[in-house]
Order: sequence, then structure tokens, then C-alpha cells
Amino acid sequence: MQDALIRLTDHWAGHGCLITQPMNTEVGAGTLNPATALRVLGPEPWRVAYVEPSVRPDDARYGDNPNRLQTHTQFQVILKPEPGDAQELYLGSLEALGIDLRAHDVRFVEDDWASPALGAWGLGWEVWLDGLEITQFTYFQQSGGRTLDPVSVEITYGMERIIMALQGAGHFKDIVYAPGISYGEAFGQAEYEMSRYYLDDADIGTVRELFEAYAAEARRMLDARLPVPAHSYVLKCSQAFNVLDARGAIGTTERARAFARMRRLAHDVAGLWVERRAELGHPLGDASTRPAETAAPAAVPAPVAVLPEVPAHGTLAVEIGVEELPPHEVARTAGHVAERLTRALEETGLLTDACEVHTYATPRRAIVVVSDLEPREPDTEQVVKGPRLAAAYDAAGEPTKALLGFARGHGVDLADVRPVTVGGGEYAGYVRTVTGRPAALVLGEVLPRIVAGLRADKNMRWNAPGLSFARPVRWLLALLDEREVPFEVGGMTAGRITHVHRTATTSAVSVPDAGALVPALRAHGIEPAAERRRTQIIETAGALAAGVDGAIDFPGEQALVEEIVNLVEEPVAILGSFDPAYLDLPEEILTTVMKKHQRYLPVRGAGGGLLPYFVTVANGECDHDAVRAGNEAVLRARYEDAAFFFQQDLRSTPEEIKEGLVRLTFAERLGSMADRAARIRAIAEELAARVELTGDERAALRRAGALAKFDLASAMVIELSGLAGTMAREYARRAGEDEAVAQALYEMELPRHAGDATPDGAPGSLLAVADRLDLLAGLFAVGSAPSGSSDPFGLRRAALALTAILRADPRLAPVTVGEGLAVAARHQPVEVTPEAVAEAERFVARRLERALLDEGHAVAVVRAVLPHAGVPAHTERAAADLAGLLKDDRFLRLTAALQRVLRIVPAGTAPGYDPALFAEPAEHRLHEAFTEVAKALPERPSLPEFTAAAFPLAHPVDRYFDDVMVMTDDPALRANRLGLLAAIGDLVDGVLDWPQIA
Repeated sequence: MQDALIRLTDHWAGHGCLITQPMNTEVGAGTLNPATALRVLGPEPWRVAYVEPSVRPDDARYGDNPNRLQTHTQFQVILKPEPGDAQELYLGSLEALGIDLRAHDVRFVEDDWASPALGAWGLGWEVWLDGLEITQFTYFQQSGGRTLDPVSVEITYGMERIIMALQGAGHFKDIVYAPGISYGEAFGQAEYEMSRYYLDDADIGTVRELFEAYAAEARRMLDARLPVPAHSYVLKCSQAFNVLDARGAIGTTERARAFARMRRLAHDVAGLWVERRAELGHPLGDASTRPAETAAPAAVPAPVAVLPEVPAHGTLAVEIGVEELPPHEVARTAGHVAERLTRALEETGLLTDACEVHTYATPRRAIVVVSDLEPREPDTEQVVKGPRLAAAYDAAGEPTKALLGFARGHGVDLADVRPVTVGGGEYAGYVRTVTGRPAALVLGEVLPRIVAGLRADKNMRWNAPGLSFARPVRWLLALLDEREVPFEVGGMTAGRITHVHRTATTSAVSVPDAGALVPALRAHGIEPAAERRRTQIIETAGALAAGVDGAIDFPGEQALVEEIVNLVEEPVAILGSFDPAYLDLPEEILTTVMKKHQRYLPVRGAGGGLLPYFVTVANGECDHDAVRAGNEAVLRARYEDAAFFFQQDLRSTPEEIKEGLVRLTFAERLGSMADRAARIRAIAEELAARVELTGDERAALRRAGALAKFDLASAMVIELSGLAGTMAREYARRAGEDEAVAQALYEMELPRHAGDATPDGAPGSLLAVADRLDLLAGLFAVGSAPSGSSDPFGLRRAALALTAILRADPRLAPVTVGEGLAVAARHQPVEVTPEAVAEAERFVARRLERALLDEGHAVAVVRAVLPHAGVPAHTERAAADLAGLLKDDRFLRLTAALQRVLRIVPAGTAPGYDPALFAEPAEHRLHEAFTEVAKALPERPSLPEFTAAAFPLAHPVDRYFDDVMVMTDDPALRANRLGLLAAIGDLVDGVLDWPQIA
């Protein structure tokens, strides 16, 4: 291992990095060393590399776990500003370690990073070596709450993981650290003793005193304007907090206060560091990308002189090359580029019905190819107006000075001047022919705007002025037949160079013409068409599974297949296996590890049960045996971890595990997860009083409520959060709980996402509803409603789940959204104002509206039934009924009559009238019909029921408006007539939002 550290040091020193030393106090990651945490701030360039022992007390396992250590070794690299080829430099470092990139499957897999405590975040990847995460690779965007300019690249190697993979070690103790000395021999005693200290022997009172002393000293150093020692004491604070946390000594309120305190200190340190460096005159220089006084334009079209002329219809190929996109952005990015390009070409007349537009998307490129593009825009006629016609000629019909000056200024013969109409006015003017611009000139203007306009769910900056996107754009190709369409964006110039696999002998490939781009990529192994990659994956993975008498459930794994399609450019399926003994673990554990963490396709037998096989999909040709062995080792380690956590949990009862919820913070001001679990139980029991339940169901609800959320404190769910509910059911069953209780604990987590199953039983449904109501009421009360794309507590998902459950279970019909939120509000530890409850109810209604629209209902239909959003099941039924009734003549006639009533009644008109004031027979007939309909209407009728009961109003309403002057001059009669109509409006109010279907 020490040889690997030396090689990395030599590699990065050779690329201009200063080699510095580890921090001289405990840090949780190399990021916290001032060589990173402080140096990424401000405009000064900085390249550094160093080894950092990273101390994480909560990962202490006494040295027993093969993959978990309280002190592990990181190798940290900072490149500031990001150099544009950081990925290539990193891959070179792997080669320096002796890793054959052509034999192994090395991939950049989306993994964004954030540290709220530091006010820091960045976008990037975890780097996989044959399925093993070996490095975190991040473009820093903020630190200390400050936007970073220039942007830095952080590369953090997990050294124990890398060396275990290279040496084939099954336990960190077995790593050969130096010739003749193992890792366990060198550090095993320290690992055990520090684990003992962190988990068992640290004196809580002493460590609390240290935390307070360190925090006070950090503040004193800030007051003395000394950011470096202040930062050192913030790190000591963090370590003291982590020790207390590992000892289980941090309560909810204390945790929130400690985080807030450390966050303030870290922000103040960052601000002071920036000030001090400015005071020193930035000794290392200024590498900021866009000083305000010299901001670079984002897009620059090429000069007209260099643009190619295309004499006939041509083919256009555009490729935007990027570093690996998040899978969900791949197809969307290419679609966005194609849509904007198509629209621009249509507007300029270059795209006709004869053209074909083909879109391709991979993690590293978005491609649009357009065939039969017009060579130039069509010529157009342009009206040029001169003086007003009355002022253009004198009484004798001779041109005036104004007209003569206009003609002279425009170089137009007077014979070509004629009357023109512009904006309704008459002018003297002429019509000139504007020659269409060449296609290349148009593209030179359009393409830069498209690149500069790229946006994603999360956007980052890099060393390219004016650009912001999901990941850096690194190359641009634009060809019109064989000619380049040059333009500049963010310091890049488009040309004919594409890039293939980084492991190719020559990764930069010149493309001769537009039509050759896709074939050139395929010749180098890259499949740009997503549908072809999908087919390759299904066919090859299916064949491998069949070879071991198994199959892959491709319909059931559709989401995973789509993710894999957008993770690779050249899919290569490889069959792996694992020890059948692991099949003794619950299936959900095995599949969660395979699918969520490793993106493996599980192989199943004829009966649907798991077989001890999986299929991984590498990116490009490789040594199949080496990649298989690597992925098998990764899965083995993960299953060992899972087995360790599973056995650890089984040593405790559900009640004992639940005690750990006290240490899990839910949200500031809303208490711990234990507090939240107690609220869910109370809310569910209060809602249950409104629902008809059997005695067994009430007993199951009480017991499941007492155990609600207990598995969140289990080691397994802390490690694999997606197993919440699943492990509750498993542990409850093994503890001897009734099956109905175990099932309710599982179902209270359903549905997890749109389209997921909803609970089957009433106890699970009530707990699931109570869970979402508590989340919504509490977080809206403390001002944590979602904003924009930010939804850290998943409230949109919670609202959607709430409506899905209420739609699916007819027994919950007595529970309305508004009443449920009111119940939840009464159990919150903070005041929940009526305004907060109303806002939460509107929020739920909007999610229900979105769900119904996504299911294919017309906009007008959905908006018309939203008055019923408080009862989602009724809303769903009303939407379906209304869609059918809009084709029914009786309903349409009734609707037309009611619209006449609603339109004429002024807002605020009180319902009520006196039949004694009726003066026309039509008034009596309408009164009689209204009275009968009011008696016939059931409470909360369905739309068909309403139509049948209210249809007798249609004819009397029509006759009323034919025979009666509603807005008569007599104030008493007018008020009485409006009161009658207002009473009808009041009767039908709430059935639908009638104006929506006017």
C-alpha cells in the first residue's frame, strides 16, 4: 500500500501539485484539511496532493468488519482551477498504480456531494473499478456558503478499497502494507483500541467539555482574525461531536444546536480566510474565470468569411460532447438539443417536410443529424416604409423633399416607390427582396445559443465562461456535409473532431463528413442509439442468464435497464456469481444491494426465486474474467456487510432497536424520529375512530403503531435506507409478532414512488396516511415547504402517496385531506397555523391534479373536479364520470342551463327568495323544480347521480331566462329573482368548478 501512495504522490507531483502533509488533528475526510477547505476559496490557483488519515468514529467496528474502519486512508487531490482534462489526468494516475484500463471496467457514475454543515456542495461522480467505488470525483461549486470562482476539482481516493481490489484481499487486515508487514499488523491494535474508545470508553462529560472549549476557542480565534487556528478548532469541535454521536450521547435538540453552531463557525472561517487573502494581495495570483469587468461572452459565431457554402441540400451533424451525464439527463439533453435545433431550422425555412431529424444520446454525447437540409434560407420580401403618403407628394403630384430624401438614402429609383400600408397607416415606400442567408451562417448563430442554453435539474459551472450544465461540455462537432460549421462557446471552437473511448489508442477521431459521424462511432465500439443499446443489453444479458438455467425479469427491471442503457456507450454483459449461502438472507436485501448499489441484473429461476448469479454490464470490451472477479468481490463484500448488519440487528428485539430512534434527528423544532413515530401512532389511532375496523384490525393497528418506524434505527436500514419497512416486517416476523402487525409495518412505507403498490390492509393504510399527514403538517408549520426543485424532505412524494392511498382504499373515505391535516396539526410540537394547514391542503390538491393529468385526463376535466380534492377517491371517480358525461346530451343541456344561472348572479349575492313576489309563471315553475331537485339530491352525489337528479332544472331554467327579465328596474323583484338563481347556484356549488367546462 505504501508503494501505491508513493506512486500517486509522484504522479500528481509530476502534474504540478504541491505535496503537503496530513492535518495534525482528526478530520473526517481529506476535504476538511485546510489545504482543501480553505484553499478552494477565493481566486488564487492551487494544486495540491496529500495523504489524509480520515477518522470517522461512527464507522468503528473493533476491526471485525472487513470493510469498515474508524480510521481509513484517503489520498486527496485539488486542481484549481479545473484544468479541462481532470478525468484524463485521473485515469493516468490509475495507470500509475498499475491498473490496466483496457482490461478493467472503469466508470464515472453520478454521485453528487454536499455538506450542509460546511455550506459546501459539488457535482461529480464516484469512480468504479469493476463495480468497486474507489474514488470520489467532484467539481466544487460552493464552500463555506460561498460560490467558488474558479471552480476546483477534488479527487479523493479510498486507498484501502483500491489496494484490497488490486491485491485480492478479503479483509483490510490482509492488505500488504509494506514488504513483510500487513495492514493488520501495522494498524490492527490501533483500530481495535480506538473503536473501544469511540464506542465504549470515551468519557461523555469530558468530551462535552472539550466541545464547548473548542467552540469557544474557535470563536476567539475568529475575533482575533486568525482563520487558520480558528479552522483547526472547528475541526476539533467536529471530532468531539462525532465521538459523542458514536457514544449515543447526542439528543435531538443538542444535535440541531451543535450543527448550527459548527455551521456558523465554518462559514465565518471561510469569510475571514477570503478577507485575509485579499488583504495579502492574493500572493498566488487570480485565476477567476469571469471577473466582472472582463466577462467573456458565452457564445461567439464564427466570422462570415470562414463559413462554408453548400450548393445543394445537405446533411447536418451536431455533437455536443460532455463528461458523463447523470443517467436521467441523457435522453432529456439530446431531446432538448433536437427540439431547439428543429424549431430554429423551421423558423428560418431550412427545415422542410423532406428533412429527417435523428437524435442520439449516450452518457458522453448528444447528437442530432438532419438530412436534406436546405442550402440557404428562402428569399423574403420586406416592406420598407418612407414618409406618410400625404407628405410624400405635393398638390401637383410631384415628389416632396421628404420622399426624394428617402429614395436617395435607400438608393431606390422613384419609379419603384409605391403606396404601402403599415400598421394601418398609408405610407410611400417600396418592397425589397431579402436574399436568404446560407445555411452555415444561420447555424453559426443558432448552435452557440443552443449550447449556451443547456440546462439540467442540477447545474454546475466549470472553467468555461458563460456555461452552466449538469456536467462540463468538452467538445463540439458541427458538420454540414464535409464542411465544418465553426462557432465558439465558452472558449471551445466547433470542428470535426469527436472523441471515442478514453482507452482507445487515439481517442480523438476526425470525422470526414456529417453522414460519417454515427458510423465512425460504431466503428470504435460506441453505440449512439439508446434503443440499440437497450436491445443489446436485453439480448446478451438474457442469453447469459439462460446459460445457467435462469432468466431476468426484464419487465420488472425496466427502470434498472433504462438506467444501465444511459450509463454505458458500449454495453458488454458479463455473468457473475455469488456464494449460494447468501441466499439465506432476505431476498430484498440481496436485490437492493444488486440493483440500487451495483446496477446488477438479478438472475431468477423458473419459479421466480433468486439464483446465485447476476449480470453486470461493462462499458466497452475488457478482460471478462478480471471484471467478473472484481464485481464478484464487490458483491461478496457488500453481502458480508449486509450479513453483519442483519445478524447485529437480530440480537435485539424491535422494542430495543426502536430505542435508537431517540438519536435520529427528524427536523429542527419537530424533534427526533422517536417523537415523529409517536405522533404517527397518535394520528393513526385518532383517524381510526372514523373508520370501520374489526377488533383484530384495531389490535394490529395499536401494536404496529407502538413499533412504528423502529427499523429506521436498525443497522441494516441505516446502511440501506431503501429497505425501510421491508426490514421492519422481517424483524417483526422473527420476533414473533402477529403477521398482521408485521405486514402493517411494511405497508406503512407504501407507496414509495409513483406507480408503486399501495397498502392492502386497513392498519397499514392508516399508518401510511398518518405518516404522510405528520410530514406535511409539521414541515409546512416550520416553513419547510418545497421551493423550486428543492424538496429535501420529499413532500411532493408524500403528498402523492397520501392521495394514492386515499384513492385506493374505499374504507378510508371518511378521512379527508383537510381533516387529516387538522388532526396531524394538533399533535405537532409547534403551532400549526390555519394558514399552514390550508397551504398544505392546496399543495396536496396540486399533486393530485398533476397525478390525474399524468393519467391522461383532460386539463378542463381535472380542474373542474378539483373542488373534491379533499376526497381524492371522489375526485378520481368524478374525473372519470365527467369525461363520459361530456358526451351526454342531457348533461350538456343541464350544464348549459346552469352556466346561464352562474354567469348572471353577481358575486356575493345571498341565496334566498320569497315566492310571494313571483310575477311570472316561469318563476313558479323554476321554484317548484328547484324544490324537487333539492329534495332528490343525495349527499355528496356522484356526477351521474347529480345529473339524473338535477336534470329537471334544465327546461325550467331555459324558460325562466326566456320569459323573465332578471335585471328588472324594480329593486325588490331584481333582488328576489337573483336570490332564486343564487339558491340554485348554491345547490350546485361544489359539484364541479362549472366555469372550467363552460
